[in-house]
Amino acid sequence: MIVGIPKTWLRITLMVRGSTLPHTWRRILFTTGLAMVVTALWHNEVVHLDQYSLSTTPFAIMGVAMSIFLGFRNNTSYDRFWEGRKLWGRIVNVSRSFTRQVMTLIQSPEAGGARTLHEELVRRQMAYVHALRLHLRDQEWKDWQELGQFIAADELAALKTETNRPNALVHRTGELVAEAYRKGWVHAQHLPVIEGSLTEMIGVQGGCERIKATPVPFAYQVLTHRIVAIYCITLPFGLLDVVGSMTPAVVALVAFAFYGLDAIGDEIEEPFGYDPNDLPLHQLSRMIEINLRQRLGETELPPMHKPHDGMLD
Repeated sequence: MIVGIPKTWLRITLMVRGSTLPHTWRRILFTTGLAMVVTALWHNEVVHLDQYSLSTTPFAIMGVAMSIFLGFRNNTSYDRFWEGRKLWGRIVNVSRSFTRQVMTLIQSPEAGGARTLHEELVRRQMAYVHALRLHLRDQEWKDWQELGQFIAADELAALKTETNRPNALVHRTGELVAEAYRKGWVHAQHLPVIEGSLTEMIGVQGGCERIKATPVPFAYQVLTHRIVAIYCITLPFGLLDVVGSMTPAVVALVAFAFYGLDAIGDEIEEPFGYDPNDLPLHQLSRMIEINLRQRLGETELPPMHKPHDGMLD
């Protein structure tokens, strides 16, 4: 996610990183070059391209319809992005609530017994938020080794065979809570409260997985790309009689706008990746880890992730 950049009008206007230009400049260049060729051949006595002249009316009508269509597509993509952010906001809240519930509702008559369980369960929650990030980003197994600081080595090794590793972590956490209940460390009225937090985690995870596993329908994307391409490529035939030699410049501006709007939908429809406008999952999971470590009374805390070249991952 792009952050920490002074939001002056001129700087934002001239910025390339984080914009759609790195994705669209080839299309814009091709369309503009094609418009230059058409313009050069327009009055050629041999080719006679002028006989294919069109009025601006069909392009005006199609442009309005296409703007509405692209707006709907981008609204759909942004809804996915914003829902992903809200789900991770719930992960932040439920992690803090679960930690509080563990440390206040689980008590034992044995000296230090509950404290050991508190630390284990809270560290498991740290492992869970990092595991959810790794899961949503399809990280390789070597990246999962960072969980070794939160859970035992044998459990980490067992996770390798799991298809849904965050779910396996929550399942084991639930078993530890149930074991504490059988020991009498959790009151019968408090057990549903803690279980409710675990259920909330799985519900939020399911929402994230739904976004990840259900992209915008492919046919919808194909139709959008085709309409924009056809419109921009054929536009010179509707402009030459009106703007003449300025046709390539006008086509370049229109192509910049429509190709950019088309690319924005592609950029934000998958919010859990590494694109400049995707969610900063690493920063969010590290923030949760620091919050939970402080609840355990730790003073040597890992640093918060800072923007690198204006971007958080």
